[in-house]
Amino acid sequence: MSVQRRKIGRWVVVSVCAASAALVAAPAGAAAPAEAGDGSHIDHVVRTDERRETIYVYSAAMNRVIGLRIIRAADSSRPQPTLYLLNGAEDGVDASGVESSWETNTDLADFMADKNVNTVTVLDGRYTYYTDWIADDPNLGRNKWTTFLTRELPPLLDAELNGSGRNAIVGVSMSGTAALSLAESAPELYRSVGSFSGCAETSTDPGRRYVQAVVLSGGGNPWNMWGVDGAPGWVANDPSTPENLEKLRGIDLHISAGDGGAADPTGRAHTAAGGGALESVVDTCTHELEKRTTQLGIPATYTYVPGGQHSWPYWQDALHQAWPGIERSLTTGN
Repeated sequence: MSVQRRKIGRWVVVSVCAASAALVAAPAGAAAPAEAGDGSHIDHVVRTDERRETIYVYSAAMNRVIGLRIIRAADSSRPQPTLYLLNGAEDGVDASGVESSWETNTDLADFMADKNVNTVTVLDGRYTYYTDWIADDPNLGRNKWTTFLTRELPPLLDAELNGSGRNAIVGVSMSGTAALSLAESAPELYRSVGSFSGCAETSTDPGRRYVQAVVLSGGGNPWNMWGVDGAPGWVANDPSTPENLEKLRGIDLHISAGDGGAADPTGRAHTAAGGGALESVVDTCTHELEKRTTQLGIPATYTYVPGGQHSWPYWQDALHQAWPGIERSLTTGN
């Protein structure tokens, strides 16, 4: 690993913000029977209450079990849509079993309590960009997240949760990039996409260096993801190219960023170290993405938060603001 790449990694270790809350992983429960034709299957389920549970799914592509935090729809008597939530680079369940996620860092459980939508939070995938890597990584393992999230998982959860087949996906920070890319990989799968504080560029600077820095900060080798710097995979997986953006046409898009400045009209205290510096990069990326979607005539809702930081309170706000549009896309039309 070059000196330059180590420096990028150290910068992200200092700068990437993710809140954490202690929640010890639940013990294993009874096995569930659902299985896909490719060998992926629901391994077991741990129930918290009548609507909340953790479902563990075996991914054939990754040859391991992935944990998912579930909030079932308020009315489960009929098929309901599904909202997939992805965490930031440092979130999920760490090696000591501590969880940092949408459910621990936001008001998600209360917010979804009266909604007829199944909510699925992925508890794995730290530093991976939720993409299919071309090679196994010594530290981050085998990563085939596009395959898992777009092909293996949805039919299993639709069967288990009585899903309607209507889906939305929302990501923050690292996964804000991934949410766009996943929708481009399977444009018929998602009716709505939320990308909060994500940098869509992966093949041009500053986005390219940002992506590499995130992977390095987690101990991974970014060349194992899409090839060496400048390899065709970096362009092929760039959600912001005109060819890939065309795949988002017709999908309800909600994209937000802050400017990382000091003046937040909400008066919220800025406690996240480096949150402003990171968000200022994201702000630049987001304005560039808006310029590209505008040039292509692809409708999208962009929200810029004065003083907005790279942290969970702002992502909670972004979900609340985007929700009417996301809900409408999930519940209306064919």
